[in-house]
Amino acid sequence: MSQSLVMVFLGGAVLRITLLSTTYLNYVKPGFHPFLVAAGAVVLALGVAGLIQEWRKPYLTEQEYAHRSHAGRGSHDDRHDARYDEHGEAVRHDAHENAHHDGHDHSRGPRVAWLLCLPVFAIFLIAPPALGAFAARSEEPPPRPPVTSDTYAPLADETVTAMPIGEFIGRAWADSTYSLTGKRVRLTGFVVPSKKKDRWYVTRIQLNCCAADGIPLKVAVLKAAQPPVDTWVEVTGTWVRPKSDKIPNGTVAPELVATDVTAIPRPVEPYE
Repeated sequence: MSQSLVMVFLGGAVLRITLLSTTYLNYVKPGFHPFLVAAGAVVLALGVAGLIQEWRKPYLTEQEYAHRSHAGRGSHDDRHDARYDEHGEAVRHDAHENAHHDGHDHSRGPRVAWLLCLPVFAIFLIAPPALGAFAARSEEPPPRPPVTSDTYAPLADETVTAMPIGEFIGRAWADSTYSLTGKRVRLTGFVVPSKKKDRWYVTRIQLNCCAADGIPLKVAVLKAAQPPVDTWVEVTGTWVRPKSDKIPNGTVAPELVATDVTAIPRPVEPYE
C-alpha cells in the first residue's frame, strides 16, 4: 500500500504545481507543461488504482479462503483428506496463518519507499524557488561558444530596445557589425554581486531542459549603485565596447553603463 500512497502523493504534487500554479516554471521550461500534466495524471491514476486494489484485497482473500475451506472439506482428493485426518489440527492452524499472511502481509511495501515522499512534502511545504544569485556566484561566466551570426536586426537609434540577456551577450561577442554601439537597451534579470567594487551583474539563468542544466548569463553593470542581492531589476544603458579585440569571447562578461535601474517583481518565467 505504501507504494500506491507514494504514487498518489507524487502525482498530486505534480498536478498541483502545473495546474493550480506556475511553480513548475521554477524547475523546467514552459514547453514541458503538457508532459508534466500527463505524467502527473497517469501516476495519480495508477496510485488510486493500486489503493483500491489493496483495500479490496484483504476482504476478498478472507472470503475466498472461508469459501474454499468450507468447500474443501467435502471435495478434496483422498490424499489431502488423509493428510487432514492425520494432522487435522496442525493443518487448520497453518491454513489460518496462511490466510492471515495472504490478507495482510502481502499488502505491505518496503518502508524505504516512504522516503520518496520527501520531495513531495518539500513541494507542498517549502516550494523551492527558482535559481538565483547563489547559483551564479562565480566571478565570471563560464566560457561559451559565441553565436557566429551577422543576421541580428538593426537597433533603433532613438528608443530603448528591450532584449534578452542572451541576445545582448551574443551581439557583444559575435556581431561583426557592432550593432550595440551607441544603442540604448533594457535588460531584465536579478542582481549578483561582483568582487570588483566598480560593478555588479544583472543575471539570468538559461535552461536547455531543466534547472539542473542552468547556465548563468551575466552582464556587468557599471556606474550604478548595486541593489540588494537577488533583487529583480530592469537595467537601461549602453554597451561598452572592449578596448581590445584580443580578449577571447566568453571569458569575461560584457559591460553596460547604466542610465537607469528599476526594481521589478520576479517574472512568472524566471529563466531564458
